[in-house]
Amino acid sequence: MERFEVNILGCGSALPTTRHFLSSQVVNFRDKLYMIDCGEGAQLQFRAMKLNFSHLNHIFISHLHGDHCFGLPGLISTLRLLGRTADLHIYAQPDAEKIFQPLLDYFCKDLDYKVLFHSFHPSKNELLFEDRSLKVSSIPLKHRVPSAGFLFEEKPKSAHIIREMIDFYKVPVSQINAIKNGADFVTPEGETVPHTLLTKPADPSKKYAYCSDTAYYERIIPIIEGADLLYHEATFCNEDLVRAKETYHSSAKQAAQIAQAAHVKKLVLGHFSARISNENILLEEAREVFPNTVLGNERMTIPV
Repeated sequence: MERFEVNILGCGSALPTTRHFLSSQVVNFRDKLYMIDCGEGAQLQFRAMKLNFSHLNHIFISHLHGDHCFGLPGLISTLRLLGRTADLHIYAQPDAEKIFQPLLDYFCKDLDYKVLFHSFHPSKNELLFEDRSLKVSSIPLKHRVPSAGFLFEEKPKSAHIIREMIDFYKVPVSQINAIKNGADFVTPEGETVPHTLLTKPADPSKKYAYCSDTAYYERIIPIIEGADLLYHEATFCNEDLVRAKETYHSSAKQAAQIAQAAHVKKLVLGHFSARISNENILLEEAREVFPNTVLGNERMTIPV
């Protein structure tokens, strides 16, 4: 199978602790790396997980709170020291360029590559990036500042060829790709062979949804419906719902309710408050609602 996995670099919340790094992840899709958020220490974790800096070309910033973006200037500087020449694309709300460009002009003015900022509106569900095999869309979230999650969707795959049938009908190699993509085959005698006789259905496409930081927000459910993997913040226990509401964060139980309502296959909890010393409490709360839940942790790699 082609690689589609999530590497957790940091899953703590705003106050750093000795247990957790600040928010950052790397999605590895077919050996191309896509970073989500870049809290302080992200580049150290990147190296610790033996990820390849040269394979990183796209960074998605959920919102402009420091624990999600203060690592960005340092990472950009490190990429310069490593001799980078390829463009680096950063997707964030419009203020991001205004904030970071002066820092880059001062500390990284001799870059041998371009840093290109792509603005999007966190209040909209819109397509941010697309290539032949993957698309990335924003997920509007509910937080104290404009905030968005991200949905990584594998594009539909081609059907599988049935080799015995291809050989039986003597299908030329030049026509196989077209048949895999839905074309019928016409024999030299004029007989039409439906592509359904020559192929098996393609493997289902995979989806990964990242939702942090956010209060409980039911509007995201249709967007993440059926995701194979959901990372949802679980900053607080359910007994701290008042605090969660004040700070526009979620409890573990609320994260599980979102996962259940959206019919996702697996839930990963993260963005843990420094106030919580035993995160198994969060896990127990979530599993009461959505059993297929795990705790996120640094240097964890999760297949989608």
